[in-house]
Amino acid sequence: MAMIAIDNISKWYNPTFQVLKDCTTSVDKGEVVVVCGPSGSGKSTLIKTVNALEPIQSGTITVDGISVTAAKTNLPNLRSRVGMVFQHFELFPHLRIVENLCLGPEKVLGRSHDAAMAKAEKMLERVGLTKHAQKYPGQLSGGQQQRVAIARALVMDPICMLFDEPTSALDPEMINEVLDVMVELAKEGMTMMVVTHEMGFAKKVADRVIFMDAGEIVEDARKDDFFGTPRSPRAQAFLSKILAH
Repeated sequence: MAMIAIDNISKWYNPTFQVLKDCTTSVDKGEVVVVCGPSGSGKSTLIKTVNALEPIQSGTITVDGISVTAAKTNLPNLRSRVGMVFQHFELFPHLRIVENLCLGPEKVLGRSHDAAMAKAEKMLERVGLTKHAQKYPGQLSGGQQQRVAIARALVMDPICMLFDEPTSALDPEMINEVLDVMVELAKEGMTMMVVTHEMGFAKKVADRVIFMDAGEIVEDARKDDFFGTPRSPRAQAFLSKILAH
């Protein structure tokens, strides 16, 4: 059974604008799938449907065998098991870094403060930010804040991770420090679905690449096939532009 199964989903923002058109794909346990495509192609919307941050009008989605779209599903419980990293960090600015990490385990998972602190310290060490535990988000660089956001997702012991353009808001010199953490997660076997324009990352760690355009999955291929000879002219044109520099 796939960790994430997306079956024939469609979504409209209004009666005349369909943002997702009959999208079908899956992500197996331990697989890293990169979703790419031009701006406005529906990439971010697709990944946000996985934990129902974006509702759909038709089709089905399951995560670890649990239906995301069923009315009876406890979505807060499901979301607590699916790590999500956004473009803009979404940290609480009035809380120290370690407090940002402890909030979810204590409030959602019901862990003791000591247990949450121990897990937070472990995850901060994992992303190389132990010495910044008592700082506030505003005292950190963008790259450091994004690594905190990854650590915050990891303290919840997620079964899979979703990344929505995690480096797009960063200065160029900060991108690699975030990608390095993601590469390590991939090597450790974390199931990951990543919306990104970082084709170097895709080449390095992706198992598959999904290419989207105008709300449709135009191509869903093994990494080597996608970068070798994309089947669709649209993907070929996209790669010729993005890999030319």
